[in-house]
Amino acid sequence: MKALVYTGVEELTYRDEKNPVEKEGESILEVQASGICGSDMHAYHGKDERRVPPLILGHEVSGKIINGKFKDKIAVLNPLLTCGKCEYCSNKREHLCPNRVLLGMNRPYERQGGFAELITVPNTNIYDVPEKLKVTEAAVAEPTAVAYHAVLIGEKSLKKNIKDCRILVQGAGAIGLLCALIISKIKKNTNIIMSDPNKLRLDECSKYLEAKFVGPTSSEVKNDSFDIVFDTVGLEVSRQQAISVVKPGGSIIHIGLTQPAGEFNFRKATLQEITFIGTYCYTNQDFSDTIQILANKDIGNLDWIEYRDLKNGGNAFKQIHDGTCSAPKIVLIP
Repeated sequence: MKALVYTGVEELTYRDEKNPVEKEGESILEVQASGICGSDMHAYHGKDERRVPPLILGHEVSGKIINGKFKDKIAVLNPLLTCGKCEYCSNKREHLCPNRVLLGMNRPYERQGGFAELITVPNTNIYDVPEKLKVTEAAVAEPTAVAYHAVLIGEKSLKKNIKDCRILVQGAGAIGLLCALIISKIKKNTNIIMSDPNKLRLDECSKYLEAKFVGPTSSEVKNDSFDIVFDTVGLEVSRQQAISVVKPGGSIIHIGLTQPAGEFNFRKATLQEITFIGTYCYTNQDFSDTIQILANKDIGNLDWIEYRDLKNGGNAFKQIHDGTCSAPKIVLIP
């Protein structure tokens, strides 16, 4: 099979790889779409110890099952593989399983990803794609589930209805846009500000979302002025801004993982009772719910997805790296 292989820092090679081998309890999917995630970019930059080259990246995957009991099923993959037995899996918090691994990782153990023509996956991670959802669009179920989970966690932390909150979304990538779309279209909030230093990305997001779109230093982003902040960036500077601009008693929902450490104003967090919550992935129920959200167009059409050929995926990574790509999400087509 052909695959786009992560072969070194900022290096991707489109080449022949061995076809995946059939395994008991698993199926082989003929990949029809696979999205580029921010975590794939972390690996590309050599900053993800869970993804070590050579490796086929990609975990936002949809296509057609070609073997076994699910043969010919049009499916989207839940890429989060868990043990199914621990206290977290038993309590429907599968995303916290200590033995979890994503497709497209080789630490703590290897699971090749979806930037390829074929991929193998446990049968428990196969979800139906509804007829009214295009298989190529279904690939964004995974990032949508990440955003949906974060919004639900954030909503539970608030002392008032999320509909009535002033909200800052930091980052105009896919997760930022999806958080804002869910807050706007499902939670019916009309007071959203999205910030990003990249005007290309802000302009693109403005085509699909009713909000204010500003740079991080805008006068709209004032201290103590937001009920809740969604940090989809995860840099030290974004966390510092989040703690500065959140209101007393407000919440910061931390989703991004770009920079794992740095200074943080714990004094304000303590004296003003700021709730800081890290969110990771999604539960199996979140993933299932998300598929229906996409199929029902609850967050609108998915015209913000840009499709490119897998063989040219290296150029897509480079453009994302350079900041010259305006699309919130690029999906690669084998």
